[in-house]
Amino acid sequence: MIQLIKKIHRIIYPLLAIFFLLILDKAFHVEPDWLRIAVAIALGYFLSPRKKIIQTQTGEKKQLTWIFLKKPIFLD
Repeated sequence: MIQLIKKIHRIIYPLLAIFFLLILDKAFHVEPDWLRIAVAIALGYFLSPRKKIIQTQTGEKKQLTWIFLKKPIFLD
């Protein structure tokens, strides 16, 4: 699972935005298009993983943190 997240971490945000867009359209029938798109993009952004560069003794490392994971994932 961790290896999969490392490979696809860049496309998780667009996938979440599309997922929430479909949910808001089909399940909740949110009518104004601009409102549905704005809410879907905001939810996708807040629930997507974050990439941070942290300083360690051995140099800089890229760290991926996500609300659904307890431990950070190191990309390098």
